Amino acid sequence: MANKTAESISRDEFFYGHKACAGCGGSLAVRAALKVLGPNVVSVLPAGCMSAVGFNFPQLCFSNNSIISTFAGTASMLTGVEAGLRARGYKDFTAVGFAGDGGTADIGIQALSGAIDRNDNIIYICYDNEAYMNTGIQKSGLTPFGAKTTTTPAGKNIHGNIRPKKNMFEIAAAHDIPYAATASIGNLPDFIKKVQKASQIQGTKYIHVIAPCPTGWGVAPDETVAIAKEVVESGLWYLAEYENGNFKLNYKPKEFSSVEAYLKKQGRFKHLADEDIKLIEASRDKKWEYINKNFEL
Repeated sequence: MANKTAESISRDEFFYGHKACAGCGGSLAVRAALKVLGPNVVSVLPAGCMSAVGFNFPQLCFSNNSIISTFAGTASMLTGVEAGLRARGYKDFTAVGFAGDGGTADIGIQALSGAIDRNDNIIYICYDNEAYMNTGIQKSGLTPFGAKTTTTPAGKNIHGNIRPKKNMFEIAAAHDIPYAATASIGNLPDFIKKVQKASQIQGTKYIHVIAPCPTGWGVAPDETVAIAKEVVESGLWYLAEYENGNFKLNYKPKEFSSVEAYLKKQGRFKHLADEDIKLIEASRDKKWEYINKNFEL
């Protein structure tokens, strides 16, 4: 089956009427993924933004079967869903999980690692808004260096988060997973193609998509897609795949856009000093040295 594009995916809606904030990147990622995967999907969501906005009794905002898991148990519940449906004789279905950054990189990493180790036939999608947004914008393992959150405030001595962002894409790849990819809602055709590709691969698939949160990032609701593009163009996020033991870079900016301009557009980074920005740029350059040496183009 050929890769789908934004023009060719289903016109049907499988996630609508939700109560997400205006400009929510996570809801856009879920909506696009479900339009690619179609009606025969069972989705699992842990405690987080998408379960909070998608399950509002008596209204369910998913038109397919969907269930809330424990915060730590997205991947393990996906295992049960996939095994149970298969045991009942169902063949034409997809078990997909949608978990935030905290539910993936912190609370859910053990269950995800176990699912990859078993090579369960599931798709796990992390919509990464870089903090625990649903519970008040607390730091997660995927909060970038320097970001101001309610648990990493920007003060006189410490300028926001002092730890780097975990690289969940490469952590998943280190398991020798059948397929892993990074994406951004700022490049929906790339995300759509990767979801479609994942649906055709047997075993565990992991997709990590940057999905800005206007509320937590301090940007206007209509800037979500633009800021998700800019994080890629500035080199602070990269679009890549891991398959058959190899890393492949999907996109390389001809010239990086300004890191400072990207950061200073966001309320969570406005406190950063020049030396903080230089540290972030140096970290980016070091990462791209590694990418250029180890990733196929």
